[in-house]
Amino acid sequence: MDQIPALMEPPQLLALAAALGWASGFRLYAAVFLTGLAGFLGWIPLPAGLQVLQHPAVLAASGFMLFVEFFADKIPYVDTVWDAVHTVIRIPAGAALAAGALGADNAAMGWIAALVGGSLAATSHATKMTTRAAVNTSPEPFSNWGVSLAEDGLVVFLLWLSATHPAVFTLVLIACVIVSIVLLVVLVKFLKTVVRELRGFFAGQRLPRES
Repeated sequence: MDQIPALMEPPQLLALAAALGWASGFRLYAAVFLTGLAGFLGWIPLPAGLQVLQHPAVLAASGFMLFVEFFADKIPYVDTVWDAVHTVIRIPAGAALAAGALGADNAAMGWIAALVGGSLAATSHATKMTTRAAVNTSPEPFSNWGVSLAEDGLVVFLLWLSATHPAVFTLVLIACVIVSIVLLVVLVKFLKTVVRELRGFFAGQRLPRES
């Protein structure tokens, strides 16, 4: 098993900031809880700006919200409503978490991290919402469960990778961003087509006018 140093090195801090920003866009409470738990158990030494996450009260609150989100995210259409509500939460939270990882001793780095973290959170959040909207066009729930479970596993993997292999994490993150951009382009076109076909279907069901 890889050993985590007593103090996180700059590459690890950068990777952690990026991982928290990206993960916050689709699993905010998991990112907060897992990071805080890792610090609480001594698995990783959290930077000063993130040490609040390992406070028992914060762990209890984030753990409860993680529990709620885990099940809400598995229910078709409920997940879409949940994502819509969290649009105003995940993006600023991603910015704040990234800033907390880097900005304790350097205000400039904190602002840069906030901008990058918020951008990553916005990208992953938009991809999640669009993907779920497309998946929910399927009548069966299994595809929804599969996508949701994949997201659960992805946040765990990315957080672990950022702490243990920051260079590899950087490559994986770049790949994730590229895939997200492609998905956004493809799925937005798909959803526009679905909406257009539905409009045409319902328009065709109208009763003909009497002559």
